[in-house]
Amino acid sequence: MSAAQAANLSVLLSQTAALFPDRPGLILEDRTWTWREIDARVDALVDALRALGMQPGDKLLVQSRNNIALFESCWAAFRLGAVWVPVNARLTPPEVAYLGSASRATVMLAEDCFGAHVEAVRAASAHLRHVVTIGETPRGTQGYEALLAAHAGAASATAPVDADTPLWYFYTSGTTGKPKAAVLTHGQLAFVVTNHLADLIPGTTERDCSIAVAPLSHGAGIHALLNVARGAATVLPASDRLDPPAIWALVERHRVSNLFTVPTIVKMLVEDPSVDAFDHGSLRYLVYAGAPMYRADQKRALHKLGPVLVQYFGLGEVTGCITVLPPSMHSADDAHPDANLGSCGRPRTGMEVAILDAQMQRLPAGAVGEICCRGPAVFAGYFDNPEATAKALRGGWFHTGDLGRMDERGLLYITGRESDMYISGGSNVYPREVEEILLTHPAVREAAVLGWPDAKWGEVGVAVMVCERDDVDAEEILRHLDGRCAKYRWPRHVLFWPALPKSGYGKVAKNDIRRLLIERGEIAEAAIA
Repeated sequence: MSAAQAANLSVLLSQTAALFPDRPGLILEDRTWTWREIDARVDALVDALRALGMQPGDKLLVQSRNNIALFESCWAAFRLGAVWVPVNARLTPPEVAYLGSASRATVMLAEDCFGAHVEAVRAASAHLRHVVTIGETPRGTQGYEALLAAHAGAASATAPVDADTPLWYFYTSGTTGKPKAAVLTHGQLAFVVTNHLADLIPGTTERDCSIAVAPLSHGAGIHALLNVARGAATVLPASDRLDPPAIWALVERHRVSNLFTVPTIVKMLVEDPSVDAFDHGSLRYLVYAGAPMYRADQKRALHKLGPVLVQYFGLGEVTGCITVLPPSMHSADDAHPDANLGSCGRPRTGMEVAILDAQMQRLPAGAVGEICCRGPAVFAGYFDNPEATAKALRGGWFHTGDLGRMDERGLLYITGRESDMYISGGSNVYPREVEEILLTHPAVREAAVLGWPDAKWGEVGVAVMVCERDDVDAEEILRHLDGRCAKYRWPRHVLFWPALPKSGYGKVAKNDIRRLLIERGEIAEAAIA
């Protein structure tokens, strides 16, 4: 018996455009694009990309800040049967060059402020054939809006797909030092969108509105899919830098009802005086993910905004679908049974979560082990990396690398990480990547980077180094990182020691480094403003 084809995820947009053609789909400053306009523009982009030679299975690399083109590009890739490869706009040219080459992207869509990144990808990739520029168009590239105009009116056919057809390479760094492309598929993401609508923003309709306060290239882009599926407009702030008064003004103006963000941004939004200057009574769901939230920050947000917080725990490989803590499971009262202090919630609808030991045996309630999950949200593996895929999916479970425990009710509590990855401002930072760059400095002999608690960012990096020269200082180290490493990965504290503690096997002992940092109290005096 042959299986039916899966729905191409781009039908979410075409269905919404048919249902609500004249309702707003995307809002940026005083410009509004209706669902009909967006769908037609996506058809034109698909036709243009086909004319450039793109075929199903090809990869579209996208480097842009939040704008209409970034919003449209994913739907065009999906409709074409191609793979969307969005890039964090904060990455440096060498970092993007690796992603362009490793993904084997044939077309790059880039905002005009990323010319150096385009040239780096061109130099590194044997696969790149065309560059399309958003904004001012330099020689050797094609203009985004000009391409759309040339192909206006096209009625592009939607490519047939199977459930396991890739549609998005969600890049997630690893402890091997190189980012890995988690392969998301049409079938998997259809489940994720449905699951997110059920668990994160239930009851959302075309009368709702969202605001994107984080890059659409990652988690906020997943959240945007949900709003498209229900016909709810998405508002894009004018600036790519967080401006709390501007955000709250937009919330009031557009009656924003849901948004996705990270704990650091929640903290900044609710601590800014502007939170009391604008009406945010329309807000029903403030979804935060990417890191735990300090209890004091959580209580402040609940006091300022009311019962609107939704926490979820997940990784790119399962697109956030591990656990959820909905508004009903939050309370500002520590003694209230709904406070669920320290928990990141219950298993997501349709997903199974377990705590496993090293032999992959399920542990009882209260015991600490590795957090693992299985279900339709689990990715298809890492592109071109069978060893990492086999490790992540061994024993029939997705292994998160995080340690935790579950209570008798099935609520999950994260207790630590198997790896030394830390989360700063909602972004994963993998120390080995930073350490490898530090070690390219001619004076740095040894380097260890680890996460350290920070009231504002959740965690920040501490770099402890052994150098050949005595005159190396923190400023010289940061100059070395500039252009080689995205700034959110830079350490906030830089220390120089005569030697690093080692294990019996000669490996740097980070637990001993952490203990010595606490004993010596060096962190405060090593902070970089």
